[in-house]
Amino acid sequence: MSPSLDLEAATQYVRTHGLHATIVTRGDEVLAQAYGDGFDARTPHALYSGTKSFWGVAALCARADGLLELDEPIADTIAQWRDDSWKRRVTVRMLLTLTAGFGFGGLGASVPTYENALATPLRNGPGTRFTYGGIPLQVFGAFFARKLRGRGLTPHEYLRERVLDPAGVSVSSWRKLPDGTQPLPTGASLCAESWIRYGRYIIKNRAALAPCFEGTDVNARYGLGWWLGTRDAPADLVYASGSAGQALYLVPSLDLAVLHFGRSSSYRHETFVKRLFGKVSQRGRSARATRHSAMP
Repeated sequence: MSPSLDLEAATQYVRTHGLHATIVTRGDEVLAQAYGDGFDARTPHALYSGTKSFWGVAALCARADGLLELDEPIADTIAQWRDDSWKRRVTVRMLLTLTAGFGFGGLGASVPTYENALATPLRNGPGTRFTYGGIPLQVFGAFFARKLRGRGLTPHEYLRERVLDPAGVSVSSWRKLPDGTQPLPTGASLCAESWIRYGRYIIKNRAALAPCFEGTDVNARYGLGWWLGTRDAPADLVYASGSAGQALYLVPSLDLAVLHFGRSSSYRHETFVKRLFGKVSQRGRSARATRHSAMP
């Protein structure tokens, strides 16, 4: 076991911050696990915005299937966007990296339907600003749904067939919007066993999924639905993040996948990671310092 992992310190931290489940794995080996508040490895749990981590992966599968390109303008498929000087410049990549120009919003109970998302005006020029929110994912859903019409699939059905089933991942439930569709930026509930299995799948296919883990000029720390790096961690750490401390941390160089489910406004990714990894090498610290210099 790597001496940089401090499993005891990490476990102590999560137990004092609304722990529901934590699992630390290297390859197929479970290094540590802890549960609280009546949860176990098979209890369904909401991912909240951790759900976003599915859609960059799905987009890359769709690219491999010849359905789309990351730098394809959305207006090539969505005709109503062609007369808007900003919207006609928005690409798939901009939607998934949250740099399309939409303002904050569209999360939680306020996720818009596809049509309402498409009608939402941009607040900034495409590619000029990172703004966290759910509207871009709903626009991607509307775009992707039209791309999939010939296959008779919804975006969520495609996700299941091309990503989740091959990964051995089962979604316990997915909430619905008033029009009966399922949201993309949030809404999935998985048990801990399934989400850690998703992490193992991502690590196994890391090379093919490399575009998911590339930042942008306006936010070097965010890729296609994944956060990239944090202080006091190996340089290649990436993670999916959801409200109240939901997290799936991956370190491909260590073959490490770490899950956290909880319910605490005081839980901090940076603190957990620091407790888990302890001291980092000066080389790793220097690499991360470069990333953080571009943090918004």
